[in-house]
Amino acid sequence: MPSSIVFQWLSLVGIIWLQSINGTNFNFPSYSSQLKQQLSMSQLQLNNLAFASDAGKLFACFSGLAANYLPLWLVLMIGSSLGLVGYGVQYLFITNQFQSPSYWVIFSLTVLAGNSICWINTVCYMVAITNFTSSNRQVAVGISTSYQGLSAKVYTNIVGSIFTKHSSKTAEIFLLLNSVLPLGVCVLASPLARVVKVVEEQGKLEVGFIVIFVITIATGVFAAVTSVGSISRMLSPLSGVIGILVFLLLPLVVAVVEKVKESVKEGKEGRVYHITVDENKDVERMRGENEMKLEREGDGEAMEEIGAREMLKRINFWLYFGVYLFGATLGLAFLNNLGQIAESRGSSSVSSLVSLSSSFGFFGRLMPSILDHLLSRKKCMKSKAGWMVGLMGALCGGFFLLLSPSDVSLCVSTAIIAICTGAITSISVSITSELFGANNFSINHNILVANIPFGSFLFGYMAAFLYHKQAAAAAAAAADATGKCIGVECYKTTFMIWGFLCSFGTLLALILFARTRSFYSPTNSHIPPHSST
Repeated sequence: MPSSIVFQWLSLVGIIWLQSINGTNFNFPSYSSQLKQQLSMSQLQLNNLAFASDAGKLFACFSGLAANYLPLWLVLMIGSSLGLVGYGVQYLFITNQFQSPSYWVIFSLTVLAGNSICWINTVCYMVAITNFTSSNRQVAVGISTSYQGLSAKVYTNIVGSIFTKHSSKTAEIFLLLNSVLPLGVCVLASPLARVVKVVEEQGKLEVGFIVIFVITIATGVFAAVTSVGSISRMLSPLSGVIGILVFLLLPLVVAVVEKVKESVKEGKEGRVYHITVDENKDVERMRGENEMKLEREGDGEAMEEIGAREMLKRINFWLYFGVYLFGATLGLAFLNNLGQIAESRGSSSVSSLVSLSSSFGFFGRLMPSILDHLLSRKKCMKSKAGWMVGLMGALCGGFFLLLSPSDVSLCVSTAIIAICTGAITSISVSITSELFGANNFSINHNILVANIPFGSFLFGYMAAFLYHKQAAAAAAAAADATGKCIGVECYKTTFMIWGFLCSFGTLLALILFARTRSFYSPTNSHIPPHSST
């Protein structure tokens, strides 16, 4: 039987594959305009569908509870089946297989599909956290999570390369892929994405992680370069899909090399690994709260080990909540409306813009893991709240740059917003455990991300309302009743408001950084947070 280190790498490969197809909500802008037209929806109703996908996160706790009591492969099957129903029934409706549904049926199916993402995410987080010790845990989580930012690129490549002749049926094709592709990949990856109990030798995984980083960065570069319009037009129809597939298979090289090394040393004694696979009772115990802790060896304890009720009384939590709301959630609201924003500016390459946002979101999610890996090897500790300040400042610049009417500014702004949103999303995993402890991490973090559906509705509704107002004014002036708004003015007020809200979020990040600065000091890593109440 292969040693635990081989299973560690195989489990990382498995969750990389799962995350690469799990961001089905990110490709919504690619077909939202066509969906709006085919279902005869208003802009406000379309925005509510974007909110519905995020609203599925409100029920994420069910996936967490299920993962504690059910085999992980079954959790994957449940999650992918929810997506199959949520997106699949919408596909049947839009292809006229059933009678045209009411709007609220489509809304409910979108909530169900959005919740399916949480089930697959839960398995990915659980495998990454449990199969790697604290020195490599955040790196494993960050690498796998970064691939979720690549999902939109994967889906748009498949649609653009294989279904080129069916551009008039973009919405149907995306819904079909969203329903069946996650199920297929879950079946394929479930033997790999399993819990392995390991006791690893310090530094033993160093070379492997460097190789994975190189592969991951190369994957992101390929995705970003092939998203550029002029380059993407030069590629053959299937080259984009084949390229991504090759890059997704490359991480297997690390496991293969490790297996070869193990075979060479097979006769030697003194193995430093012990393996227990998730079919036995030991793994059931590993699923408890204590085994899910995110300790930080050598870098100090968490500020506090507190539960959800006590966390809600902390000023630091509400500062953190506000930063996330006016940062990552605001960025997600922009990405949800990217299709309409591109259409309002007369852009003919919505799919390329979505691919661009997906590629840079990929780099954003990966960036904190690279920094964490490098800084931990130098035995120094930097404030992640301080990183948040810099990301929020760049995000503000991205929103205000959108006020420029040029196509270049739209592309640059999209890249900035995507990379900052991805980075904040990734880094929040560490910040939650550092500020409020790891014992109740799953509950505490789910409370934090509950602001996503709230913010998605609030910011998206505001954008849709202002868009509708501009469209009505344009229709009155031109005697046109199409309901479309074309021009920079459609979203100008929205971008200004979003920019100012993000500026306020930056201020909150500065305050949070000041309040937690002593905790991250190398000489005061154990100072209790006296001012956190």
